[in-house]
Amino acid sequence: MSKQLSVLIEELARFCLEKSLKVVTAESCTGGGVAYEITSLSGSSNWFERGFVTYSNLSKIEMLGVAKSAIEMHGAVSREVAIQMAEGALKHSHGNVSLAITGIAGPEGGTSQKPVGTCWFAWASRYFPTVCQQQLLGDDREAIRIAAIQFSLEQLYRLIAENI
Repeated sequence: MSKQLSVLIEELARFCLEKSLKVVTAESCTGGGVAYEITSLSGSSNWFERGFVTYSNLSKIEMLGVAKSAIEMHGAVSREVAIQMAEGALKHSHGNVSLAITGIAGPEGGTSQKPVGTCWFAWASRYFPTVCQQQLLGDDREAIRIAAIQFSLEQLYRLIAENI
């Protein structure tokens, strides 16, 4: 874990503990990387509720309640699916704030409409409306995954600090 990321997670932890927040994650292209980084911090069980690793489309449907029609119409890497992942993570947990990531880490899987590095992020909470954002994170698999983890946590911290 980079020093910058560890400091971010420590700040996130303090804020979540102070506000009695429980974080839940729903990850696809990062394969549980956000949950891994969070749980690298001792005591994270006091504010990290659970993580869903939903790499396949079926797991998104079964574990998070993502609509099969959303995947068929928009693809797994889409605004619609990211939002349903974040909201489904809350619905299927005891968390009160969530983040979701779905993307194309490559090196295969990209298209002209959705090149490698395309990631959709969503953050949901019982305290603010769901927010969704797309990022293009380059074309190197490991760099994409690291950037996605960092971005998702930075935005989570910003959203809860501004809204809770």
